[in-house]
Amino acid sequence: MSDISNSAVAGFIFARGGSKGVPRKNIRSFGGKPLIAYAIEAALGCESIDSVIVSTDDKAIAEVAVQYGAEVPFIRPAELAGDDSREHLSWQHAIKWFLQNRGQMKTFVSIPTTSPLRNATDITDCVELLHSDPTLDIVVTATVAARSPWFNMVKRTPDGGVRRVNEQQAVYNRQDVPDAFDLATVAYVARPEFILNSTHYFQGKVGMIVVPTERAIDIDTELDFEIAEFLHRRKVHEAL
Repeated sequence: MSDISNSAVAGFIFARGGSKGVPRKNIRSFGGKPLIAYAIEAALGCESIDSVIVSTDDKAIAEVAVQYGAEVPFIRPAELAGDDSREHLSWQHAIKWFLQNRGQMKTFVSIPTTSPLRNATDITDCVELLHSDPTLDIVVTATVAARSPWFNMVKRTPDGGVRRVNEQQAVYNRQDVPDAFDLATVAYVARPEFILNSTHYFQGKVGMIVVPTERAIDIDTELDFEIAEFLHRRKVHEAL
C-alpha cells in the first residue's frame, strides 16, 4: 500500500456484530479463517488503497480485524449497527471520522465482508474506473443476470394472475433481451463528497464493473454460506 496523503484512497470494511441470517457471520470460520479476514486481505492486497479501516460495534470483530492487519480506530455507534440501520449512514460516519482525524480523502472504498471470493483486482478495477471518469460519483459491481425483467421474470397481479415484471416493454425472443445485471457486493468506490451529500448511491451517476459470478456470491443465508464454501474449496483445489 502507498503512504497516506491528502489524496488518500481509504478502504473501509463495515462489520456489525448482529446478523440474523447467519449468526456471528463476520467472524464465523470460512475456509479456516474468519469471514472478515478475506475482505481485509483483499483490501490490503489492493495497491491503490492507502489504509484499511474496519467500522464495527463489536469488540470480538475488532480484535479479529486487528489480528488480520486492519485498523479499528473507532467503534461504530449503536444506532448505526442495528438490523434496520442504513449502511449509507455508516459510510457517512466513517468518512466524517476520517476527514476529522486523518485529513483529506480522495476516494472512499467499501469492501463488504459478504463477498469473500473477490480478489484485489476487482477492487482495483473499480478504483481505476472512478479515477478515469470525472463524471462518475460512484462505481458498483455486478454480474450478468440469469433472468431478465423483459423476458422471464414475473410478478403476481391483484386478480391472482401472473404477468411479466416489465410487461409494457416485454420481448419474446431471448436474443432480443436487453442486457440485465445483478448488483454485487464485491466493492463500492465513491467520491466522499457525493456520499456525504446523498442518501442513496443511485442519486448520482453510477459506473459499473462486471465481475464473474463465482467471485461475486453474497453471503446472506446459510445456503449462501454453503455455496461459497464449496466454491472456495474448488478454487483452492484448482490452485494446487
